Amino acid sequence: MINTKMVARIMSSLFFIETGFLLLCSFVAIYYNEPDIPAFLASTAITAVAGIIISLFGKNAEKKLNRRDGYVVVSFAWIFFSLFGMLPFYISGYIPSITDAFFETMSGFTTTGASILDNIESLPHGLLFWRSMTQWIGGLGIIFFTIAVLPIFGMGGVQLFAAEATGPTHDKVHPRIGITAKWIWSIYLGLTLSEVFLLLLGGMNMFDSICHSLTTAATGGYSTKQDSVAAFNSPYIEYVITLFMFLGGINFTLLYLLFLKGNFKRLFHDTEFHWYMGTVGFFTIFITVTLVLTSSTGLEESFRKAIFQVVSIQTTTGFISSDYMTWHPVLWVLICIIMYFGACAGSTTGGMKCIRIAIMSRVVKNEFKHIIHPNAVLPVRINRQVISPSTKSAILAFTFLYIAIVFISWLILTLFGVGFDEAYSVVVSSLGNVGPGIGECGPSHSWSKLPDAAKWISALLMLIGRLELFTVLLLFTPGFWKKR
Repeated sequence: MINTKMVARIMSSLFFIETGFLLLCSFVAIYYNEPDIPAFLASTAITAVAGIIISLFGKNAEKKLNRRDGYVVVSFAWIFFSLFGMLPFYISGYIPSITDAFFETMSGFTTTGASILDNIESLPHGLLFWRSMTQWIGGLGIIFFTIAVLPIFGMGGVQLFAAEATGPTHDKVHPRIGITAKWIWSIYLGLTLSEVFLLLLGGMNMFDSICHSLTTAATGGYSTKQDSVAAFNSPYIEYVITLFMFLGGINFTLLYLLFLKGNFKRLFHDTEFHWYMGTVGFFTIFITVTLVLTSSTGLEESFRKAIFQVVSIQTTTGFISSDYMTWHPVLWVLICIIMYFGACAGSTTGGMKCIRIAIMSRVVKNEFKHIIHPNAVLPVRINRQVISPSTKSAILAFTFLYIAIVFISWLILTLFGVGFDEAYSVVVSSLGNVGPGIGECGPSHSWSKLPDAAKWISALLMLIGRLELFTVLLLFTPGFWKKR
């Protein structure tokens, strides 16, 4: 049985938090004295009123949450945050289509970074800041942020954390989930502020530095420029953003142990981190060599473009420093492969995550051994811990479902008239929360030409991918809503 009153109480708190962020962006609009001020004030008022109405329904709620409540709260939170978050774009008239406004906002909160905007620089500063803020909020998670700032959940916070967190297992740095959330958000904030400082040193202005730092820490990829990071034409800026995208792809529990506990050993002995480093290194070397052999760019520039784009795609950030559609076609295929990988579980990235790939590779290796030695007991170990059969089963189910969703959605988009290549890249990019695709949806194009139906499907895929499939899809199963 769903505890509807408690769900309503939590949702009202989330609406008040979103009201606060909208009000912050109103101050930015007022500071620059631009025409989006009324849109932000109206959006703030509408969201606040919605929060008040829902809070009345949630009065006298029983203070407990079960697993079903957690899945309902998390899924509804992301949907309604996007619905109210699109209001500034729509009311201001800068994105006059409800479909496009919702798409842009969902892409922001899920840190996908795909955009329907063809002239980003034409947006006023308030809307540009709100685009970046949506990604920063969604980076570690809407619910995870709320757990950190509001002590209303009690033990129910564990169910909410489990429903929103990424990866097959969930590490905590403290027995109390609220303390865990505070520490991890402090690391997140520290990375953001550090990048702002370094970008300022590279000559980027304060506004652009803040916006790009918000979206880099979130591995989101929204830029204040239509040409993304390439617009700055600065090797220094590219290297700084590459570093922080890479850090954003590491499990934040490991970053906590590294930065606040000085525990280097845990990081460099972590199996998933080895896979993350190894895949980034391999893909970077492959692309660098290919660019040197097939283009006129020098070694340093080839390496810089390669490592930036590899880290950007693998961490599902989606920043662009070079139009990879001008590269050799073999690299287009490689880019699509990288989109599947993702970085580490417990980070701000999308995709399948390196930990799942590491576990599946060891399951395959053990299967070969088992064929030769049928009676051998061959446990799968990660970081010296045996992976339970239930975890292995969940990973196999996740992988099958992920691939099935890709092919089914690919088929559906082609039915709506999207090109074969573009449909595939849109699906993989949306489900993996990557951002850019290939072809007409590549790095030098927006997604504005997609049919409206394709945009709604892409927005749904973004949500499903960000919440790791089961959290959203579970709501569509009849058994979920049964009383027992």
